[in-house]
Amino acid sequence: MLDSDVAGRVLASRRIGPMDVAALRRTVYHDGAAEAGEVEKLFAIDETVRDFDPSWPSLFVEAVTDYLVEQAAPQGYVSEENADWLMARISRDGTVKTATELELLVKVLEKAKSSPEKLVAFALRQVQKAVVDGEGPLAAGGTLTPGRVGRAEAELLRRILYAFGGDRNIAITRAEADILFDINDATADADNDPAWSDLFVKAIANFMMAVSGYAVPSREEAMRRETWLDSPSGGVADFFGRMAAGGLRGIFQAYRQPGAEAAWAERNARAEVAAASAEVVTAEEAEWLARRMGRDGMLHPNEKALLRFIRDEAPSIHPSLQSLIAKAA
Repeated sequence: MLDSDVAGRVLASRRIGPMDVAALRRTVYHDGAAEAGEVEKLFAIDETVRDFDPSWPSLFVEAVTDYLVEQAAPQGYVSEENADWLMARISRDGTVKTATELELLVKVLEKAKSSPEKLVAFALRQVQKAVVDGEGPLAAGGTLTPGRVGRAEAELLRRILYAFGGDRNIAITRAEADILFDINDATADADNDPAWSDLFVKAIANFMMAVSGYAVPSREEAMRRETWLDSPSGGVADFFGRMAAGGLRGIFQAYRQPGAEAAWAERNARAEVAAASAEVVTAEEAEWLARRMGRDGMLHPNEKALLRFIRDEAPSIHPSLQSLIAKAA
């Protein structure tokens, strides 16, 4: 069991030093795994301590992630019940309480082979709360500007989306796309980092291509960061100029010409006849996209870029999108 003397002293002083962390690690892993009672004490420490050694977050996240993913049934997966427990345990009024618990949430998604969709939506909403409303542990750090998506927030969103993809190479879901649109609407007039534009357009294109019948590459492949993101940038205008030169079309090619990935090539070859008709944006998803883009009565730069992509790459456009595409031209 967790060392009661150490835990009691830490909770009383609200301080945890390196020796305390080492002692807690020894007791948590003395038999190779954390127990339910130990996990609760770790949560109590994380939510009470205000002065902690840098080694504390690593121990907390590692121990609780192992408990949820490796020890709880089914091993390697997060069940609906465990997802509900985690969301209830780390949040108050729907907002995660500490930065360490937010990192725990993302780590659980990254380590699990599969998680309920509601868990990734919950994680994405935490970034939305910080970016749009200035709420939660991300905003509490003081490095975030409410109303603007910075590089750090864009990369956290990317990390969450990658994590939920797991080893199944699944496409972006409508629930995820909806949250990305909410963030895009709320920050459309801000000086967002170009990393956000890159992520938004590629993620929604990933969603649209998948529902149109294409073999789905990994999320990481579909939303690969372009090298220009690591170089000085001229801002959003520069981003769209580069994208128009062929960057976004690479997403389309990733679905149709997966190159060295033999499994994709074989699957696409078998579906060659079906692909011609599947290339058409389906009615249901077209109508959803039209409603989603028109929700605030405006077409933002990211949305115009997506519509131009659909116009250029889909041989037939559903009537629901025709007027929007005309505005984006």
